[in-house]
Amino acid sequence: MERKLRIGVFGGARGNSMIQVLLHHPEAELVAVCDKYQPLLDRAKKSAEEAGLSIEVFNNFEDFLAYDMDAVVLANYATEHATYAIRCLKAGKHVMSEVLPSETMAQAVELIETVEETGLVYTYAENYCYMDLTFEMWRKYKEGAIGDVTYAECEYVHDCAACWVDITYGDPAHWRNHLCPTFYCTHSLGPIMTITGRRPVQVVGFENPPIDEFYKLGHAGGHASGIEMVTLDNGAIVKSIHGPLKLEPSHTDYKVYATKGYLGTADGKVRLYREGPNTCQGENTYYAPEKFVSADLAKNSGIASHGGSDFYPTHFFIEKILGKPDGKWAIDVYQAVDMGICGILAFRSILNGNKPMRVPNLRVKEERDEWRNDNACTNATVAGDQVLPCSSYPEKPLTEEEAAANRAKWLANHPAE
Repeated sequence: MERKLRIGVFGGARGNSMIQVLLHHPEAELVAVCDKYQPLLDRAKKSAEEAGLSIEVFNNFEDFLAYDMDAVVLANYATEHATYAIRCLKAGKHVMSEVLPSETMAQAVELIETVEETGLVYTYAENYCYMDLTFEMWRKYKEGAIGDVTYAECEYVHDCAACWVDITYGDPAHWRNHLCPTFYCTHSLGPIMTITGRRPVQVVGFENPPIDEFYKLGHAGGHASGIEMVTLDNGAIVKSIHGPLKLEPSHTDYKVYATKGYLGTADGKVRLYREGPNTCQGENTYYAPEKFVSADLAKNSGIASHGGSDFYPTHFFIEKILGKPDGKWAIDVYQAVDMGICGILAFRSILNGNKPMRVPNLRVKEERDEWRNDNACTNATVAGDQVLPCSSYPEKPLTEEEAAANRAKWLANHPAE
């Protein structure tokens, strides 16, 4: 038997789901975890011991990267995925990146070119594409069940107010506290793009008014929800909305209208409408789909987070590296960048009075030069003199007293820090 793939995880919080998959996967093994927070390293080490394994843990990325590994899972800060992916690829490691693929257009270009130059595997862990319902929609569309997309809608509504201080560590400088409203777009747009296989060519962005509660929680722009109107390469339009709208529990919804029918999510089921030979006459089917790829392995993985979809990105990453058939379901760097830059460019649209923005096809080398030095984002450290505000509405930074109060709340729940 060939040895298992040796894989490390960078980021022990969000990375815990990937850690659990790797601890029990028949074709790979977890060998190392890196994080700056010791309790997360302790948890990873304990999980490995319970699975009968011994792993190395690192609080220094340089030492982690130098360790004997075939591949790295990036579950670090969402704004830093591209820079670390590039470093890992150049060090000879295959990479799976958590959401999002890049913070800037320049990073998107460099990421693509690094994947091309190294010839290594890069996959994108957009788990919402692998929910039971959206994955089934992907399969049915791929089979030709409804024809070619004409219009689609997607929603990812998640009001994080109750946990905001916890996930930002009560730190006003945390990346989440400077997100622009359209940045975190691939939980909504991602499934539509994988289902249809279409590429975006234009985007118009909108943002809802800021939320006073989020100003007080630390977000400088009031953490408004984002809306993207995306034109696909066949002329179809997609309406995408995501953010902290008031609806609990958190909510997702996906709809694809096409030339021969419709696919959508409906109360925990897939709705499939197929038009028959007569116009405006067809059949509706509602059903709860079963897992159709590595079903036994997925069900026995013990991964319950995000409806069990967290198993699949890691599994497909492994299969892609090994050249196995299931690897065809992995999301590659071009698809990932397509999803991510819609949000980057939608915010440019917002800041320019909702002006339509062309979405470049970065598969084409001639289209990359325009964006190669475009570092515009809300992160001054990355953007330099290209720094953007995090909202078209006025920013309201916290006072020192307000920031201290939020930090105190976080520390009260994390005494080990």
